[in-house]
Amino acid sequence: MQHSLTLPLGGVAATGLLAAALIAAPAHASSVYADDTLAGSSTAAKDIAFFWSSQLLTEATPYNVETTVAARHISSGGPSADSKPGTVSAIGDEKKSSSRSKNVNLPKTTGKVFFLGADGKPHWCSGTSVQSHYRNLVATAGHCVYDTRSNKPTLDNWVFVPGYYQGKTPWGIYVGKQAFTHYDYDVYEDGDRDYAFVTVYNGIKITGDREVDKKTYDAYTGTKKITSTEVSAAEFAAKYTDGGPYWKKTLDPEITQVDPPADGYAKHDDYYTKGVNGIKLTAVEVKRSDYLAAPAGTTAMKNGEKCPSWCGHTSDTWVRISMDEYRKLRSDRSFLGDLYRGHGRRSDETYKKQYFLKRWIKTTAHEKYYKDRYFIQGLANAGRLGDNVGGQGLAYNQKVGKSVFVFGYPSGSHPDGNHAYTGRTLKWSYGKTFAATAPAIKGEELVGVKSSFTGQGAIGSSWLVQYKNTRRLGYLNGVTISVADRDGNRRIDTSLSPYFDGETYGVYKAAANRWSGSIL
Repeated sequence: MQHSLTLPLGGVAATGLLAAALIAAPAHASSVYADDTLAGSSTAAKDIAFFWSSQLLTEATPYNVETTVAARHISSGGPSADSKPGTVSAIGDEKKSSSRSKNVNLPKTTGKVFFLGADGKPHWCSGTSVQSHYRNLVATAGHCVYDTRSNKPTLDNWVFVPGYYQGKTPWGIYVGKQAFTHYDYDVYEDGDRDYAFVTVYNGIKITGDREVDKKTYDAYTGTKKITSTEVSAAEFAAKYTDGGPYWKKTLDPEITQVDPPADGYAKHDDYYTKGVNGIKLTAVEVKRSDYLAAPAGTTAMKNGEKCPSWCGHTSDTWVRISMDEYRKLRSDRSFLGDLYRGHGRRSDETYKKQYFLKRWIKTTAHEKYYKDRYFIQGLANAGRLGDNVGGQGLAYNQKVGKSVFVFGYPSGSHPDGNHAYTGRTLKWSYGKTFAATAPAIKGEELVGVKSSFTGQGAIGSSWLVQYKNTRRLGYLNGVTISVADRDGNRRIDTSLSPYFDGETYGVYKAAANRWSGSIL
């Protein structure tokens, strides 16, 4: 079996070597890919970038779709190369020599891809930056881009955040523009082709708040806020205009008891029915004992006098009521009056008597005055993904049995319930690949590697061959699409990936030559 590679990224232009590698694709590769738009305009991309607040990134959970499957190691058959092996070098590694290091230095290229699942909730997978002509390409599992749970072609609001850690986006947020996968995965969800390459726009970084006028604020679709400062009534009166920024708030009215006005008796009907200059005559219900102790009503109309019938209530008078009302009032502990039930000519008759005293009140409406200031969250162009974090190379048609590093964000529990990983930090595992199958996900020509990575979060993890510790670069030769417990001890022991062959390179090549640009 022959071997093929594609070169990594890291600060030096991939000129002749990269161009030669991209041209040397298998002749049939151009027809194997399918592509779908994730964010077709800078406006749509901006909306997606603004959607992912730090809080929402933190609330996202590992994508738990097709994570754990039954798989088996096969000793014969398995995946095979469909053309000559090849590589594309990583960014910045096109002309570098290799060196050795004892410790495993984690790659800068790895991060999390965030999206909305078919359930409408935020989720994430692992992903990595890879070499491309425009330094704008991310690789991950196909089902971390394509929606296999609903009728929509792709998952919504797709972004890549390299170096993500607990809401922090050190290199910016990169919105997906166009997704590429194998035709067989797009149409048949073939597990042997469960990989995707996504072009991303230049990254954006959220900067500090910037004060703007109301018109700019209203037109802005990103994160924004208003701060309101209390001002004097005089400033409000002098500067208020329709549409802001000055406004007033009416507080709950203040009600106080006041002395009766001089014309209280002469205008008692007006004072009782509608009030005059904020002053109103009211009737307060009391118990019979309090009523009997109160002074009789006079023309002075003082507070606390007995209220005659013109107050609007029939005070100290029996009023006939229905049996239903009688029963309700008997059970109502807040009722202050008296009840009576007697025998009528045909049925029992029921009555109530209530007691009221005069009370003068004044209602004062208070207002407060405010001025608004308008702020929008500023954005800065973070530049191209590959310029910031580099990009791994690509290897295809490699011999099964090679040693690989697997980098990702495993999370979730083993089948026995043990939570070995949190998904918060980047982890690595190491082993030799072997041929494997997983019929549950239509995977007949897969490769596996021994790994304890649990499936939630680890989906999309990058498999790197010839990883150079000092440069943190290697060749992408697989992506985790599922995990398995092959020995049946209820502990995950295997990660699975499609075999990267010449058709994989054909999909990669189509994506690697697509421009995306900036959203600002």
